[in-house]
Amino acid sequence: MPALTYAARQAELRQYFDRTAVDAWKRLTSDAPVNRIRATVRAGRDNMRRTLLEWLPQDLQGARVLDAGCGTGALSVELARRGACVVAIDLSPTLIGLGRERLPDSLGLGEIHFQVGDMLDPALGHFDYVVAMDSLIHYAPIDTVRVLQGMAQRTGQALLFTFAPRTAALSVMHAVGRLFPRSDRAPAIEPVRPKTLSRRIRSDVKEWIPARTHRISTGFYISQALELVHP
Repeated sequence: MPALTYAARQAELRQYFDRTAVDAWKRLTSDAPVNRIRATVRAGRDNMRRTLLEWLPQDLQGARVLDAGCGTGALSVELARRGACVVAIDLSPTLIGLGRERLPDSLGLGEIHFQVGDMLDPALGHFDYVVAMDSLIHYAPIDTVRVLQGMAQRTGQALLFTFAPRTAALSVMHAVGRLFPRSDRAPAIEPVRPKTLSRRIRSDVKEWIPARTHRISTGFYISQALELVHP
């Protein structure tokens, strides 16, 4: 089956998070009990969030940061606590609503502006840093690079994102995932070989190069972080 285009995948993701998996995602992104499979996903996401935060300055006061595909806003909260002005955008009104509900009473010197929409919207303006945690893993590699091209044009310091590395373990998980009822399945991810992705970035995302990278594999969660910086 051919990979969906960027626009078609957006529609599929919106359908999933706003209708199919509302309750499951609400539990996964909270402290509520979950089954063993989802517990490994939660742990992996927590580890990935910590990794991305470690790559960013501890002091973000005065910095403008885009949390691209923010989900329920856990990463946005940590960025704001470092003093950043965070634009937290997601396709899903449901997830944005949860993020607003869970917003702490105090964020120190930082602030969060939740918004439903497309991470590539030029009206969002320019940013010092862009972070896209597990929001590009559902797009075909060619669309991922196009998204990076668009965001890089509006980023000053660094662009951090995650992708699904093509591994044997991930292939097994795909096969197991097909055994679940269709209503419980997350939208398919699009694995890519790290060397292939890095080569495409060096070729097509002008004035940016891959820097730090780190893979997290925790049970049913496999994702790899990659940092793009100016040479």
